[in-house]
Amino acid sequence: MIAALEIPRGRLLAAVLAACATLGSAFALAAVSAYLVTRAWTMPPVLELTVAVVMVRALGVSRGVFRWLDRMLTHDVAFRGVVSLRTNLFTALAARPDDAVTRLRRGDLLARLGDDAQELGDHVIKAVVPALVAGVMTVVVLVTFAPLSLLATASMLLSLAVASVLAPLAGYRAARLAEQAVVSSRSTVTAQALEVLDDATSLRVDGRLEAALAQLDARQHEHDSAIDRAALPSAVASAAVPLALILAMAGSLLAAGAAWTTGGASAGQVGVLLLLPLSSFEAATALPAAASQYARSRAASARLAELAGPGGAPSPSPSPTHRAASAARPSPTHRTARAVSSSPPDRAAPAEMSPDDRSSTAHRSSADKTRRLAPDGEVRLRATGLSAGWEPGAARVRDLDLDLPAGSRLAVVGGSGSGKTTLLATLAGLLEPLAGTVELEDGSPLHPNVVLFAEDAHVFATTLRENLRVVRRDLEDDTALAALEAVDLMDWVRTLPHGLDTMLGPDGTTVSGGERRRLLLARAVIRRGPVLLLDEPTEHLDTARGDALLRALLDPADETLVPATSTVVVVTHRPEALPEGTPILRIGENDGTRTQES
Repeated sequence: MIAALEIPRGRLLAAVLAACATLGSAFALAAVSAYLVTRAWTMPPVLELTVAVVMVRALGVSRGVFRWLDRMLTHDVAFRGVVSLRTNLFTALAARPDDAVTRLRRGDLLARLGDDAQELGDHVIKAVVPALVAGVMTVVVLVTFAPLSLLATASMLLSLAVASVLAPLAGYRAARLAEQAVVSSRSTVTAQALEVLDDATSLRVDGRLEAALAQLDARQHEHDSAIDRAALPSAVASAAVPLALILAMAGSLLAAGAAWTTGGASAGQVGVLLLLPLSSFEAATALPAAASQYARSRAASARLAELAGPGGAPSPSPSPTHRAASAARPSPTHRTARAVSSSPPDRAAPAEMSPDDRSSTAHRSSADKTRRLAPDGEVRLRATGLSAGWEPGAARVRDLDLDLPAGSRLAVVGGSGSGKTTLLATLAGLLEPLAGTVELEDGSPLHPNVVLFAEDAHVFATTLRENLRVVRRDLEDDTALAALEAVDLMDWVRTLPHGLDTMLGPDGTTVSGGERRRLLLARAVIRRGPVLLLDEPTEHLDTARGDALLRALLDPADETLVPATSTVVVVTHRPEALPEGTPILRIGENDGTRTQES
């Protein structure tokens, strides 16, 4: 897990040392205070207590300073790790040749990238650092008690073994299965909630909103029950620490009594024996919670490794051996018929590389990706015997043969639920064919030559400029404005308070449906590419404006939006608005039949 987070050992060591200094200061403060109180009881000369008084003040101040430093360093390490982890996850997802990510429910994907990644960050704060600190403090406590009393040392050793070993092991063993249920149910709740939020209007119109909310409520109750099951073993493990403290106090009391009655210890030493055990378990107290966090982190790590794909746990780059194996794997250019497997992918351990190696590898990867782009005018997209669908045995499109030379235009029409969007996702390589193949004639990979712009593509809560840059990082303002002008959005842009720097709401909540569609179409205009697949690009627009944009997309002689050499496939519900002579692919609503006409 630490390797997947790419945490430098130096930073982790600094965080552990700061935490050890914090608890060490607290432990020393308790020891000096115990000595000072009991020694003062014997009424010695004041000067004999001066050093102890100064030490109490110094240790009290240093404890606060070290605690601040501990929190800063530990959270810095964790946050850096989460950023690296998510970066590597997105890189791994972008490189996946299969359709495992496409088949995930949106809420499940969000839960994995958000909550599961955060669980690994918490793994550093709540599990790794506390466990290392507890090991160091155990040695410090035993070394402190050894010169005072062997009996007290033996009882302390036994107590720390119960608190530091047996209690965490019991907590982990009991919490593991329950925590896996929590992670799974949380993902289900997140996915269900997002579906209700996204489709609330249509669900209400169809009269299914109450049923959807009831189902969400049932999933939430399942999640709450899983949390309750996970809390019980954690509480039992936490109770073991106070019991161990009682055992340590009993041993120290016997040792102090024996030392005092035989005259083998001073009042200050007896005070240390009696009071110091109370401060000896501060590090061990965090271990049961650390064990529970370790169980949660393992479950989250397994889900992230599954999400990252056959490359294993998310890591910055593969080892040389793995790179050779990756090079030997077949290209995703040729999509062969195969059933979608429900088995989890094989997982490999993450490889470690230096920052310089990662930088050079990323540069080479970017260069290779650029070389895979096919030249404009040379891309021919073919589908042979294609059956497409989300579930094996439930194809929405069956036995489709399609041949699209460079510069082709094709309109796809059909009723709702007939499989139009499924077809586009399959042609783009985002969804594996249930049967048949999809390929480019020249052997180029589908990605990045075939680009799909979905009707529900995300609008980010950032500026208008950055929402366009998601498809082209080197986008200039002149190009952005030209694209917005081409999709008839400039009148809207002129009304914005800060132009391209205007912030848009989360998922386009501050723009109308028509403005959102044209913004997504502007992305397609900027991105371009040899093959563009557009899903309902003119939906929610007024009829005249939508029909004009549809004609501009499908007329090869009109290069306002896309070059004549680009192949364009558009899903639409308005066949009457198509330019004359545009080929039309009609898909049956339920049986997957299709007819092609011009």
